[in-house]
Amino acid sequence: MSKRILVINGNPDAESYNFGLSDQYVSGAQEAGGEVETINIRDLKFNPNLEFGYRKRVELEPDLLNALEKIKWADHLVWVFPMWWYGYPAIMKGFIDRLFLPGITFEYVEGKPLPKGLLKGKTARIILTADTPSWYNVLFMGSPTIKQFKKGTLQFCGVKPVKVTYIAPIKGSTESFRKKHLDKVRKLGIEMA
Repeated sequence: MSKRILVINGNPDAESYNFGLSDQYVSGAQEAGGEVETINIRDLKFNPNLEFGYRKRVELEPDLLNALEKIKWADHLVWVFPMWWYGYPAIMKGFIDRLFLPGITFEYVEGKPLPKGLLKGKTARIILTADTPSWYNVLFMGSPTIKQFKKGTLQFCGVKPVKVTYIAPIKGSTESFRKKHLDKVRKLGIEMA
């Protein structure tokens, strides 16, 4: 049986390398028979500001409700985004803030320090691009983006395992470097489907 795969692109620039990577993953997964849906966060209409924190729930806009249905539908979530200032783009952060809420992706359990992840049973892959070489990100920075998103968001909400593909440095990279990684990401899509 083929996997249901959702590819979520967090880059606000439609002409970015991240969109090429997303397209290649989708193409590979479809070629292998996977059912694939996509979300380009940049195209969604929603307020990215969680105005009242968790104190008061704000109604989700239609685009967020549609995104939530896709997340619930998927077996495997693929997140493609750039690392900016050792975090992720503001629009992606707003998407997570507004959608990954108590009662939606996790729920508090009385008497327990950690909540129950409501996305249990799903797996994920993070495809992260950066200008920072991997060794510097790991040794000097402690991989903050990966830790925050992998552990602090996805695994917190029950998604396991979460695998990471780190592609860097992008700045000044050659066409052959970029093509090699486009091919690699396409193969990841084929293998997952």
